[in-house]
Formats: sequence, structure tokens, C-alpha cells
Amino acid sequence: MADLRFLPATGSESTVRWHDEWHAVTVVFDPAPRLLIASNGADPTSATFSVKVPPGATATVTISLTVTRLRRSNLDADTGSGRVDWRNVSADATDPRLRPTLEGGLRDLQHLLLTDPADHRDVFAAAGTPWYLTLFGRDSLWAARMVLPFGTDLARGTLRALARRQGTQVDQVSAESPGKIPHEVRRTAYREPNIGGLELPSVHYGTIDATALWIILLHDAWRWGMPATDVKQMLPSLRSASQWLTHDSAPDSDELLKYVDLSGTGLANQGWKDSADSIRWRDGRVADAPIALVEAQGYAIEAANAAADLYDAFGQDDTIGLRQWAADLRDRVRARFWVGDGDERYLGIAVDGHGQTVDGVASNMGHVLGTGALTPEEVDRVARTLTSPEMLGAYGVGTLARDNGGFNPIGYHTGSIWTHDTAICAWGLAREGRSAEATAVARTLLASAAAFDFRWPELYVGTGVLDHPAPFPASCRPQAWSAASAAVLVSVALGFEPDAQSGRLTLRPSHPAPYGAMTIRGLRFAGRNFGVQCQADGTTHILDAPADLDIRVQ
Repeated sequence: MADLRFLPATGSESTVRWHDEWHAVTVVFDPAPRLLIASNGADPTSATFSVKVPPGATATVTISLTVTRLRRSNLDADTGSGRVDWRNVSADATDPRLRPTLEGGLRDLQHLLLTDPADHRDVFAAAGTPWYLTLFGRDSLWAARMVLPFGTDLARGTLRALARRQGTQVDQVSAESPGKIPHEVRRTAYREPNIGGLELPSVHYGTIDATALWIILLHDAWRWGMPATDVKQMLPSLRSASQWLTHDSAPDSDELLKYVDLSGTGLANQGWKDSADSIRWRDGRVADAPIALVEAQGYAIEAANAAADLYDAFGQDDTIGLRQWAADLRDRVRARFWVGDGDERYLGIAVDGHGQTVDGVASNMGHVLGTGALTPEEVDRVARTLTSPEMLGAYGVGTLARDNGGFNPIGYHTGSIWTHDTAICAWGLAREGRSAEATAVARTLLASAAAFDFRWPELYVGTGVLDHPAPFPASCRPQAWSAASAAVLVSVALGFEPDAQSGRLTLRPSHPAPYGAMTIRGLRFAGRNFGVQCQADGTTHILDAPADLDIRVQ
């Protein structure tokens, strides 16, 4: 604490002000405090009030804070919480945890929304507060995708904001390539000398998966009813993204998507597990770069097929041969990523820089579910591994199996539980028709939500004091894809299959219903609101179905 310094402030009877080179802050107190001491730089600003509260009455002290920019940054994003309205969303279920989880998650996500300074009509979810309150490719895309059953406005804004910053040149320092979707857009350059000399430019492209996820979100938002005019405007970006995916993402002869930091100051790992020690062999050794992540291959397979669907629908020539490219990559995944023998076979986490399959047992395999990369028999193997006691605990899926060398329940990506990771695993199981396993995983999310007063942290320790989960130190809370995971609980239960182009939404609900009897309102398809009511046995009815749409239950 001896080195702590505060900004000097100026104060009057009821107002205090301070500023740095970027912002000026004004705080107004009503009523005026009894004593106001403005900081001299060594001690904090303090305000002392004398408040009398008569029996049975109330007293109020109002503190108003105003922040003003003093100079422009690379991303002068402002709050966008009023641009997307989820106030009509409600949930009621036999399981009392569902309602506060869903409604609280959407409320938190709404307050993480920012507007693109290039066009304030476009909103995106900042990755999390306080450390990542800005546009992140992967995080913002996943958050928008998760909440598609409640509207496409967030998807539209996220897609457009990222497309504006899509790569146009080759730059090793920023990891930029033509067509590549950025990893993060910060107001200024980011430097963290204590983490291996990490130094990132304000727009950084060090991600192997954001480009595929951008394509997938464009496709899924279109299927949920994002207007065709919006999709058409983004077709040039789709063309560039597809070109990067099929020509530039796989830099050598094995034709797997892979990454390596060529700048020396960037991210050593460029999947969602982006800490330097996250990709490990089963004996605990850290894998050598370049790294080809298993989930990145799955995303790419799904993205290529999604792009082909969009090309077909909008009369675009598929000069790349996207479906064949996806089929070939599927064969390479089958040949390169499976390890173990007999019933013990499972998907390894990656292929390393020596061409060897990294046999760590990790949650990454859950992200491959639902992408079209696996056969039914392979889905069975992944489902068994994910729901084994080594992976699935009372509060979620671990990032690394407990019997792995290097497992650490408080390790950032080496044993902790990430909310969104568990949600993606549950959703993937549901998309593959594995409703029992999906339900089991989804219920662990409800357990963790209740343990954290219905505001998930970014990540947490699954076994804390007295078997109560504990937040990872300094984790974001709220955080975008954690908050958005609440919507995945609904998708797991109802099994949405949207096709706005034919005006049809098919629901394949779980039997029995994962959370008991359930009523959800505020769902949105093709621009129309509707609700769903489920009985405990899974029998489902549509509420307030729009007359011009075919919303059916199968």
C-alpha cells in the first residue's frame, strides 16, 4: 500500500472533481456531506455524512457521477444498454433457480453493451468488467450467438462492428491478415510486462477462431430472422472471411488451422484458452507451438458449411468449394485428434508443433459437439468423457480433467471452471440429441448460479470452502459470455431449430423437462415475440404464436 497513489482532486461544498490525461470525473453529493476531503495524491477523497432516519421513515443520499472524455481513443464506445430491450423476457419454472439466472443474466449482459463509435446504431457486448470492457471478437461473438432466441439486434451490431475492423493487410505485430476478424479492440495499446512482456497494439488479430465464429454468427442470425438486407451488406466481409479460413488459417502442409505468435510480444495461445500454459499433455508438459486446437477445427467445419448455405441463399458463387473443404477437414480431424485405445478413445486437445497429438483431456472437445465434425459414435465418446467424474463436477465442466498432470483447480485454464465453457458443452450435447447428458451439465450451471447469487463470475474454482465454489481471484463479474450462458439453459431445454427463410421454427424439447414445468416469455423469431410453456414431462405448447409463422413442437 505504500506505493499507492491517488489522483489529486478539487472539492467544494457538495462537489469533487479529478482528472487524468484521458477523462475528467465530477461527483455531486445531495445533500452535501458534513465533511468533504479532496485527495492530495497520497490519500483518497472522502465524504462524511450525518444522516438521521426517524423510526419507520427513510433517508436518501444521492451521489451523481459524470465522466467526460478529454481526448479521443481508438474506440470511444459509449453505453448501449438502451439499444437492446430484454425487459419483456421472463421465466417461471418448478426449479426456482431458473428465473433469477435467466433474467439476471440478460440484465447483466444488457449493462455490458456498448455502441460502435463508427455507427452508434450498432451495439456489441463488452467482454467483461473491469478488465475487458471493450470489443473482443471471440467473446462478443459467442455472447451474441447465445442470446439469439431473444432477438438478433445484438448479433447484427456485433457482426457489423467486427466487420468494420476486419483485416486488410499482413502485419506480424498485430497478427493481421486480409479477411481475419480481430481478437480485441482496445482504446489504446495494451502492455503487461509481468506476463512475458505482453504488448498488443490497440487492434489485435491474435485469434485462430474469431473468423469462423463470425461466419457462424452471421449464418445463425440469418436463420433466426436477421433481415436479408443486413446479410447482403455483409457478404463482402463473408467472402473475405471465407478466403482467410480456407487459405490462410492453415499455414503448412498438414492443412490444420493453427497459430504461432511471430511478434514475440503477442499471445502464446490464440484459442479461448489463451494463457501460456493452457495446452498440456496428459503428463502435464506444455505443448510446443505451432498449435492446432481441436475446437478450432470444429468451428471451421461448421463455418465453411454455414458460408456455403449463405452463398447458396444469396446467389453467390462458391469458388472455394466450401462443403468439400469442410469434408476434407473433417477427415483430417478424424485422423489426427483421436487418442487412446478401445473404449478409452477421446479427442486430444491439439496437435503440436511436432505434428504429435497432445493427449491432454480437456473441455475443448465439448466445443466440437454440434459443429458437424463428429459421427454419432464419436459423439458418444465425447459425451462419456465430458460427463465423467474427472471432467464434470457439481458446478460445471472443468477446463482440464482431474487426472491430468498439471491439473490445478484454481489454474486459469488448467482445472478451473468457466461458465461459458460449461454452457457450450451443454449446448453441444443438446444439439447432438444427447438430452440426458445436456440436462446433467445444465443443472450444474444452475447450481453454480445459485452459489454466486445469480451473477456468475468469469471463472471459478469448483470445489471451494465447504464444497462451495469460489470465484477465481480478479475474475470479471459480470462478464459477457458468462451472463449470456443463462440463455443457453433455455436452448438446452427447448432445442430450437430456426429457419426464418421458410417462416418455420421447430422446437425439440427435452423429455422430461430439465427444470420441471417451465414458462418462458419474450422469445423472438423472425422479428416476432412468442412464449413457450412446458410441463414437467416435456410436453410443450407455444404461447402467443404469430399467425404468419409456423412455430411447431416435435
